[in-house]
Amino acid sequence: VPHLVADELARRGEPVRHLLSWDDYDRLRKVPAGVDPSFAQHIGRPLTAVPDPCGEHESWAAHFKAPFRAALHDLAVDVVEVSQTLMYTGGAYSAQVEHAMAHRADIDAVLGRYRTRKAEPDEAGEASGSDYYPYKPWCAVCGRDTTTVTSYDPRTTQVAYRCDCGHVPDPRPVAETPGKLVWKVDWPMRWAYETVDFEAGGVDHSSPGSSFTVGSHLVREVFRGEPPTYLGYSFVGVSGQAKMSGSVGGAPTPTDALEVLEPALLRWLYARRKPSQAFTIAFDQEINRTYDEWDALGRAVAAGTAAQLPALARDRAARTASRALRQPERLVPFRTLASLADVTGGDEAQILRILGDLTPQDPIRELWRTEPRLSCARSWMLRHVPPEERTEVRSSPDDELLSALRPAQREALELLVGGLADDWSLEGLTNLLYGVPKRQLGLPLDVQPTPELKAAQRQWFVLLYRLLVGRDTGPRLPTLLLALGPDRVRLLLGGGRPQPDAA
Repeated sequence: VPHLVADELARRGEPVRHLLSWDDYDRLRKVPAGVDPSFAQHIGRPLTAVPDPCGEHESWAAHFKAPFRAALHDLAVDVVEVSQTLMYTGGAYSAQVEHAMAHRADIDAVLGRYRTRKAEPDEAGEASGSDYYPYKPWCAVCGRDTTTVTSYDPRTTQVAYRCDCGHVPDPRPVAETPGKLVWKVDWPMRWAYETVDFEAGGVDHSSPGSSFTVGSHLVREVFRGEPPTYLGYSFVGVSGQAKMSGSVGGAPTPTDALEVLEPALLRWLYARRKPSQAFTIAFDQEINRTYDEWDALGRAVAAGTAAQLPALARDRAARTASRALRQPERLVPFRTLASLADVTGGDEAQILRILGDLTPQDPIRELWRTEPRLSCARSWMLRHVPPEERTEVRSSPDDELLSALRPAQREALELLVGGLADDWSLEGLTNLLYGVPKRQLGLPLDVQPTPELKAAQRQWFVLLYRLLVGRDTGPRLPTLLLALGPDRVRLLLGGGRPQPDAA
């Protein structure tokens, strides 16, 4: 949401900075699923002081920043990065911290308006009243924030604290005592420091008494600034989950999404909706419909028939004020590429052969012309389609089924095999497949489907699937036949020749 706002300002010639503030100086709150439980020893330490769980980067924070940075680049989201670790440890906020500590009573009074019980601690565990301090030091011995400030002298700026580990250091100037402001104070402090004009956040931050409400009072009454224009956004769900949740662990990341969704399409999922609308990103079979809708809108835009708002949303998804996103030079339906990846096992030579057959008028000669969609389709088939749903073509004819065919079924196979050489193209095979039941029923090839014809076609397709892949369903039959090639199709269908009776 901030990117789309910043990009629109840039399109209109306004100077704009999109700040990405890394909360890398926050504490490790819990060990997410999939991480070694021994990392519990680091709970309470800043994320830049926690080791990388995979041992590849200098810290926990750096480990998770790296793929996110790469995803932002692929999505053409240009940001100015601000590390809260560097800002705090580098002294950028020293004056703001001293100011907050000197005005702790004013801060406590604002927070008190929204506490449900006057004596209860706030979200960081600090008591209210004379014992309230908005600063959490990191313990000099154990490195955690399990500390309690015991005194602060606004004249000397010296702060004293004790830690649950038993450490009780001598008072030191707060600027020389590593730590950070608690969240509800830290956020408005940054608004004033950076003169933030716009910020978006989850709807959970937007309710009465929320962080934004409290922060709006604090930035005015304590830090002498103005709150930004604020826009609350709803949750983004994924297949099988209510919303993305990085703290729980296991939620898809932008990298995961970009493995199966073209960057422009992923941007479009956000750009086409109001931020207040919740939506779901599909990693399951619904992904085919998502790609179909994206392609249909592209055709409408090209034809000049798209409505204004959908056309604008697609434009904002496909390019930014500074650059266009990568899209396929040759557009092939996602479901077709996924089927090819399925039936070929991802073999590039076979995929290229079939793509040539699919585009006989202007054959695709290089796979890169279908990227990044081809890679997305292959990745989706490999990572998100269950093995039992993937296609395994038979290695030899099903002699038992072939020998048990009824005369009408044998005739149908003969009609199919006999017509393979007439028009070996997607359109030709489609017409051939759908035409076999029509011919057997004595109907013209251009007849409109009737219930009887639809039933006959269903039975016919089930027979072909059983003979080709050993089950009742599979990828689209015309694509499957193209993938197998005429020789293998003839082999698996028994050559279309009449088989001896089962007796």
